[in-house]
Amino acid sequence: MTIKKIKTLGALKASGYESISVQDELARNLRQRLKAGEPTFSGLIGYEKTVIPDVERALLSGHNINLLGLRGQAKTRLARQMTGLLDEWIPVVQGSEINDDPLNPISREAQEKIAEMGDDTPVEWLHRDDRFFEKLATPDVTVADLIGDVDPIKASNLKLSYADERVIHFGMIPRAHRCIFVLNELPDLQARIQVALFSILQEKEIQIRGFKLRFPIETQIIFTANPEDYTNRGSIVTPLKDRIGSQILTHYPHNREIAKAITAQETKLQRHNNDTIYVPELAKDLLEQIGFEARKSEYVDAKSGVSARMSITAYENLISTAEHRLLQSGDEKTSIRLGDFIGVIPAINGKIELVYEGEQEGAEQISLHLINEAIKTLFPDFFTKIEKLEKADEKGPYDALLSWFFSNNELFISDDLNEKAYQSLLDSVAGTSEIVEKHMGSLDPADHYFMVEFLIWGLEAHKKLNKYRTFEGFQFKDALGSFISGL
Repeated sequence: MTIKKIKTLGALKASGYESISVQDELARNLRQRLKAGEPTFSGLIGYEKTVIPDVERALLSGHNINLLGLRGQAKTRLARQMTGLLDEWIPVVQGSEINDDPLNPISREAQEKIAEMGDDTPVEWLHRDDRFFEKLATPDVTVADLIGDVDPIKASNLKLSYADERVIHFGMIPRAHRCIFVLNELPDLQARIQVALFSILQEKEIQIRGFKLRFPIETQIIFTANPEDYTNRGSIVTPLKDRIGSQILTHYPHNREIAKAITAQETKLQRHNNDTIYVPELAKDLLEQIGFEARKSEYVDAKSGVSARMSITAYENLISTAEHRLLQSGDEKTSIRLGDFIGVIPAINGKIELVYEGEQEGAEQISLHLINEAIKTLFPDFFTKIEKLEKADEKGPYDALLSWFFSNNELFISDDLNEKAYQSLLDSVAGTSEIVEKHMGSLDPADHYFMVEFLIWGLEAHKKLNKYRTFEGFQFKDALGSFISGL
């Protein structure tokens, strides 16, 4: 018998259907997936050996879960994917406000309907996509929103006394009976509202304006929260913590390769950009390294975190900067340049929270500083490391290049240079190609010129050159010569 043919309680009983709690349902389906070697969650790169196993263990235990972590750590995405572990369809009493199980009704309306109609009680089927409820916890959320309240209009229409429990209008959690309910940003919920959740979590009862109803509500509750010490947010009250079965810590990507994979997965780009704009692998590494530098920077508030969204939007801006130049230059194709990273600054500015020293410097200067720090970190992976202390009479690996700048030469890389002019300009800097070829060997032209520019920026990051930003582009000069000329 197919689901569509089961339309009454009697037909449901005849089919052999057995009631099961949502927690047992999730655990049962999870066991089947694990036995079959099938993935339980998808698209959560970097969590395969850390967060996901913790979540799986919590679900097998039938726990309510608190996902604790800084912003941009895929907490909500993880919670939303739990619907994939639910049965595709479940039966409910037709017209039930709280998804009453026909074999185990808990509301008075459903119980009375079954008592009256018996096996003829109409049954409808609820898809798992409709079994997900989500609420953002804000300071204005009330007990009525989450639990319920007395409804005067309902009392009037049904001509019921306020002493009758049927006047209750259920909130989101009772309506999520046999479903998954996600409450985002739990610390933002007022403490008195958090207290109202105690009886739901532990005693399975609701208390509304004098009504104390024993309601065996089967809701899988998932909380998400940032750490309690984050800026001026509230906190999770201790008794509520005690009633949450598992608290699972999320985290940022552990390395650049994971971060690059996340960015590649989440970035939304126009299809034609893939054919017209070449992105060197080093450019992708630099972009991700900016995030790593921000998370350890003295100018950035570590408590607020640096969202993975920063790298995603920064990458989109990087591509758009190159496309903007391409549209103006008339070239058919281009590749990412280091100068294009000026375009990612707006994406960085809004994603980091600065401490006082950073605020004094200014968001844009801190963004430029983070780009420089990323270059400095990656520089030794490709070129000879520049030591802080060098012997005066010892010949350095970059002397020929630095001599070119010392001879009153300067390099101005305009933002809107076409490909031919850009390549010709970098070729004019003596010593760059030799250094790149010595360390990297033969490279594709697109990678070659990015590496040349990376070399020049790297020397500036190590204070061997001076760099100035103008409205039109970047200017590079000899550090000592610039100092002397200023005397």
